[in-house]
Amino acid sequence: MQALSKIRVKEAKALLSAGLHDGAYYLAGYAVECALKACIAKETRKHEFPDKKRVDDSYTHSLKKLAELAELWKSGQDRSRADPEFARYWDAAQLWSEHSRYRRHSLEEAQQLVEAVDNRSHGVIAWLTLYW
Repeated sequence: MQALSKIRVKEAKALLSAGLHDGAYYLAGYAVECALKACIAKETRKHEFPDKKRVDDSYTHSLKKLAELAELWKSGQDRSRADPEFARYWDAAQLWSEHSRYRRHSLEEAQQLVEAVDNRSHGVIAWLTLYW
């Protein structure tokens, strides 16, 4: 899932460069979903039979629910208080949903989300890589 998250960011940037805002927006948010699921998967031990409820709960697209399941929600809140730029980026990422694929998005919306996800210093993926 880590590699998939990075691929989705690259694809989002390529789509944005090509003027395909809708796809760029969707894939940028999907990259965050993949990154959160990578954090959840990391907690599963080899040869462990995972908790069924945790597995079932992982089948969601809600970034908030995934962050809670990965036990990163509090970390995100703490980082938001300490880093206003991260707070702005995390807030932008949380506006994404899987339903984004059915909606139109402006150039500005797509640029904002791609930046929020991919910013190397304050972005959402940079934060999540600390937990991979």
